Amino acid sequence: MSDDDILAPHRSRSGSRSRPGGEARGPIIDQDGHEIRPETLDQGFREFAFEFGRDNSFAGNPFGNLTREQRIARIEAIAKLLDVAFILPGTNIRYGIDGLIGLIPVIGDIITTAISLWLVREARALGAPWYITARMLGNVAVDGVVGLVPFAGDAFDVMFRANMRNVRLLRRWLDKQPRI
Repeated sequence: MSDDDILAPHRSRSGSRSRPGGEARGPIIDQDGHEIRPETLDQGFREFAFEFGRDNSFAGNPFGNLTREQRIARIEAIAKLLDVAFILPGTNIRYGIDGLIGLIPVIGDIITTAISLWLVREARALGAPWYITARMLGNVAVDGVVGLVPFAGDAFDVMFRANMRNVRLLRRWLDKQPRI
């Protein structure tokens, strides 16, 4: 293919130029070589729709209708990613993306604090009482405020591990609850 073919639009056999946004002619073929009817295309993407502020009970939503165990597993996975996902080579020091994102002044700490607050919200949605969520909020506040101090705050983030503390608080409370 020459450079002229790339830069200039192709002419159709009738002599008119084809438009990039123009209507397609001919059948629509899927990756297996089967023809797809145009009216069925719209239906295939409805499951990927996500509308903020609406009921999140439809099947394609990754945040809706999770079981209690799935929510707990998600909270634990995010806390581990934030606080203990990596090991500093040659040492036994574990750190997570909280410490890495926290290196970005102010914005990084706001982002990680927002994620931590979302974890507290999830704990509350699981039924955690006010005194557990208050302690969790205290951990997030300490982590967020001290994390604002450049470098020393990031070292504190690595050692304090607020999200793992919060998961431990939640797990202890959940273990004391009767199974239904």
